[in-house]
Order: sequence, then C-alpha cells, then structure tokens
Amino acid sequence: MNVLIVEDEIFVALDVENAVEDAGYTVIGIAPDSHSALQLAENADIAFIDLNLRDGLTGIAVGRRLASEMGVTVVYMTANPSLLGEGVDGTIGVLTKPCSHRVIVAALDFAAAKRAPRGAIEPPADLRLFA
Repeated sequence: MNVLIVEDEIFVALDVENAVEDAGYTVIGIAPDSHSALQLAENADIAFIDLNLRDGLTGIAVGRRLASEMGVTVVYMTANPSLLGEGVDGTIGVLTKPCSHRVIVAALDFAAAKRAPRGAIEPPADLRLFA
C-alpha cells in the first residue's frame, strides 16, 4: 500500500517515514502543505496528516478532501486532537503526537485492513476513532 505523509516538520515526517517503510509499506511522498498533499495524493492509499501545515491550519480540509474525493484512508496525527472535535466524516481517527513507531505501525495496519478487509483487526488503543 502507498502511504502519503502530510507533515511540515521534516524530522517528524522522516520519523513517520522510517516507521512506515520498516513495516513494509511504500511512502510515496512527504507533503509540507496542502498544495503538495493534493498533488501527491493521486497514488495514495493511506495518508497520515498533521493539522497545522506550512500554509496554516489546512490539514483538516486536506484530510476531508482526500477521503471524500480521492478515496484515501486518512489518519490524522496532531499534538492538538481537540481541534478535530468529534471527527471528520470519511476519515478514520487521530493519533496524538508524539507517536512511537509501534503506534504508527499499528494505526497503519488498521488503516490497511479497513481498505482491504482480511479479517477483523482491532484498532490500536492510541488511535481515537471517529464515529
């Protein structure tokens, strides 16, 4: 599965990239802003999206658009999960940063299972699911 990382803090993005690749998934790109995210999203299956990007608090809208218009499975990652309220329609949930590699991989495996069901898989405890 192809994973897009939407994160403007390069060290955080590289850490997520390492976790994703170590788990055997393919990172198709790192996008620091909404414009880059929308350009790279065409080939994405799953996206990890921060809320506050280089161009402001645009991550919520990016996630909504990727999920609704492009069929991307979206997991938000933020230090401020309360900004998402009860969640964003069409997206899976939110991880509170900072996240360990174990948590990232568990959320990734859960997102992949949601895309291609291969039996029930429990969401990781650190992933707050949206209704």
